[in-house]
Amino acid sequence: MYRSLFPALAVVVATALPAWAQSLAEPEGEVILTVSGALDVTNVGGTAQFDLEMLEALDATTFETSTIWTEGTHSFTGVSLDTLLERLGVEGETLRATAINDYAVDIPVSDAVEGGPILAYRMDGETMSVRDKGPLWVIYPYDASSDYRSEVTYSRSIWQLDRIEVMQ
Repeated sequence: MYRSLFPALAVVVATALPAWAQSLAEPEGEVILTVSGALDVTNVGGTAQFDLEMLEALDATTFETSTIWTEGTHSFTGVSLDTLLERLGVEGETLRATAINDYAVDIPVSDAVEGGPILAYRMDGETMSVRDKGPLWVIYPYDASSDYRSEVTYSRSIWQLDRIEVMQ
């Protein structure tokens, strides 16, 4: 009798857990993002590693905006920063975002709001190569609010992003 209850109980517990408490699969493709530091969900050696397919599996956000680095308006698609942080159970206050060339910027966790920045992996429907600011570029919806058109925000818009450290 009790054996028949365990599978049902496991389903109830698994579906009742918030998304951030559920496990994170290991990447099967090339790792393009590694998140470390103060996070609850990890998959490889205390970090959360993502390949492109894993990032695409998270809720995608697309918006159009102009940037100070490109001509005209472009469509950017990626995972919103707030979705990523929620998925990983982030509890820090600052994100140290670092690019392939070791250039780093600090982004306050408070920037991770609905309708805020995304980790873009597509521009105009195409994946971004390293040559074109990829594989990931932190993009804010600059045209959506004058608050996003400031030197501070532009300085946080790191391209060729490949790692984030969550700091307390």
